[in-house]
Amino acid sequence: MRWNEGRRSDNVDDRRGRPGPVMAAGGIGLGGLLLAVVVGLLGGDPMVVLQQMSSGGGMGPMGGQSSRPRAPTAQENQLADFVSVVLADTEDTWEKEFREIGRNYRPPTLVIFDGVVASACGQASGATGPFYCPRDQKVYIDLGFYRQLRQQLGAPGDFAQAYVVAHPVGHPLKQQLGNEHKVTPKEQRR
Repeated sequence: MRWNEGRRSDNVDDRRGRPGPVMAAGGIGLGGLLLAVVVGLLGGDPMVVLQQMSSGGGMGPMGGQSSRPRAPTAQENQLADFVSVVLADTEDTWEKEFREIGRNYRPPTLVIFDGVVASACGQASGATGPFYCPRDQKVYIDLGFYRQLRQQLGAPGDFAQAYVVAHPVGHPLKQQLGNEHKVTPKEQRR
């Protein structure tokens, strides 16, 4: 795939390098639990992952947010560019599909953050993993997740990285088609 020749999405809110909300230690999140399960299935010790996340340390750079903003690296900027191209590809694909059935597709905004982010569904750390918030109809991703994908889960490559964007985009897609289950108040806080 020659991704760098693709269109970039205008629906990207890049919040990297901005001071984020302060998140209390102990928030593991669904992504953290899933990561611990995968580590266990791959023969690692899931308790190491859970202990590191529950102590507020997250997984390396995905832990708590520093009060000092930092400039993204060239590699992180290239990854943000890749994410924008993948998002644009999902927009182009679903706009065409919706047009064929006489409907209008409303693409979600993708928020790129590092460390901790505030969403309409509450605060989340990068340890939560990529997620969709139905309250603000935005997809959130900490690019540090790609490091975990490559180093800890053994899933490098463009396809795995593209899937990380395309999967949460499917949630608002299902909502627009009327196939998403009704969200309960408890699920809205996830």
